[in-house]
This record gives sequence, C-alpha cells and structure tokens, in this order.
Amino acid sequence: MATPSFLSSLKYSDSLTVVGISICTAVICEAISWVLIYRTNSYKSLRCSIDKAAKKLETMKTESTTAKITKKSKTKKIDRVETSLKESSRDLSLFKFKSGAVVALVLFVVFGLLNSLFEGKAVAKLPFKPFGLVMKMSHRGLQGDDPTDCSMAFLYFLCSISIRTNLQKFLGFSPPRGASAGLFPMPDPKTN
Repeated sequence: MATPSFLSSLKYSDSLTVVGISICTAVICEAISWVLIYRTNSYKSLRCSIDKAAKKLETMKTESTTAKITKKSKTKKIDRVETSLKESSRDLSLFKFKSGAVVALVLFVVFGLLNSLFEGKAVAKLPFKPFGLVMKMSHRGLQGDDPTDCSMAFLYFLCSISIRTNLQKFLGFSPPRGASAGLFPMPDPKTN
C-alpha cells in the first residue's frame, strides 16, 4: 500500500498522506530559500530599501493628494522614488530567482514520487461536481466517470499553493509591500 501503516487504517489516509507530504515539502522549500536567500545581507538590504522607498512613496502621494497642488518638482520626486522602487523590486526578484531552480527541482522530485505512489488512484472526494476545466485537472489520470473523484495532482497542487503561501507569511518571508512588480512589471502609463 502507498501509505504508512499508521495511516492505512484511516478513512482519509491517502488524502492525509498527500497533505502531510505537501506540508513537509513546503517546509523544506522554505528552508532552502532561507539558506540561499533570506539570511543573506544583500537580501536584507534590498528588502530594507524597498520598505523605505514604499513608505516614502506612500507619504509623498498622500501629501500631494491632500495639498491638491501638483508641482513639477513634486512629480519628478515621486517618479524618481517609483523608479528606484521598481529597480529594487526587480533586483529582489532576480536575487530570489537562484533558489527558484533548487525549489523547482525539489517540487519536481516530490511530485514524481507522489505520482508513482498514487497513479490512477482517487485520493479524495470533492463535495461538488466541478465544471469543465477544473474537472479535467481534478480528474487527471483517474479511471471511471465519477466527477467528484479527486486525483493526487489536484490535491497536491491546491495544498502546495495554500500551505507555502501561508507558511511564507507566518515565517515573515512574504515579499515587501512595494515589491509586487516581479521580473515583468506592468508598463508605466506615463511613458506612453
């Protein structure tokens, strides 16, 4: 059987195994990210500069909206702070990119292991009948016509997204407030 002996007697043993492995994988991935990224001085300085620039930009924008006087110098200062914030966010994203390959490799290996353990086996029952695209994802690799059957891939995908994001918030590793642009930020409407 695919599950450990202490879980095999439970009704939801396969589901709990997938969720448990997802939790362990999230912890391992965050530990790898901590070793490669979060504990370094360059990350800390980039994060500090993003926080300072975001606060400065926020105060400058609130001051300009309360004064309702748009001066060219004030606009130029706001543009400079926005530019530095975008550059720092881009640098932070590039800095995080190096651990992304290692984390992707870990996730790929774990997914392959889970896929071999639960191939063609429903690990959960959905409480609803999913619509087209979701049903294709949730019923991937399963035999039978029951649309409420849930494959390991779908459950692992949902668990990985929710657990890792919440773990990052809990550990304080979530991106800084102004660093939402990433590698490919939205184009600036002022330049068009």
